[in-house]
Amino acid sequence: MLCVKWVLVKRIKAGSFSHFIWLSIIWTFIAITCEYFLLVRIFNPTDGYYKLDVYLYYLVTFFLPVFVGWKKFIRNNKEVIF
Repeated sequence: MLCVKWVLVKRIKAGSFSHFIWLSIIWTFIAITCEYFLLVRIFNPTDGYYKLDVYLYYLVTFFLPVFVGWKKFIRNNKEVIF
């Protein structure tokens, strides 16, 4: 998780806040799709795969880029434009 935060803070340069929203949508889509096809379909866990921790992971994957983008644009005193 620290690596993801470092990428968001140091490496992602965005021109607008909406860039971070699209980034969060794409990252969440990739996480859900890859986990479904690479874990659920292949290993077919008997007790099921989707539990509270997985949903929490998806929420963090979605909201972390939005939060970091919001903080970046507030810190730079720019207007947040959706």
